[in-house]
Amino acid sequence: MVASEVRSLAQHSAQAAKEIKALIGASAVRVETGSKLVAAAGSTMRDIVASVTRVSSTIGEITSAASEQANGIGQVSGAVNQLDQLTQQNAALVEQSSAAAESLQDQVRRLSEVVGGFRLRTMPA
Repeated sequence: MVASEVRSLAQHSAQAAKEIKALIGASAVRVETGSKLVAAAGSTMRDIVASVTRVSSTIGEITSAASEQANGIGQVSGAVNQLDQLTQQNAALVEQSSAAAESLQDQVRRLSEVVGGFRLRTMPA
């Protein structure tokens, strides 16, 4: 009976060893799969970091361009203000010129009246 128990224990041990071997094999496959997933995740993370860096760089360029545009708009605004001032000055000068022309016309009329009062003598030849 001891021999049959030893055989039974040996069979159980062999079966347990097979199960352990199968579990170790499955575990090794899972570890390998996990390692591949970790490597893929690392690669994806590097890609994400590179993309974020590119986006950050693009945002910096957009910020710089927006700043340059704001400066340009400020310069255009200043030029428009100067043009507005010059237009107002020109309008004032036109009004002054018009008033001066009217005054000159009035003076010409009066001078014509004064000169019309003089008579020229004709000199004998």
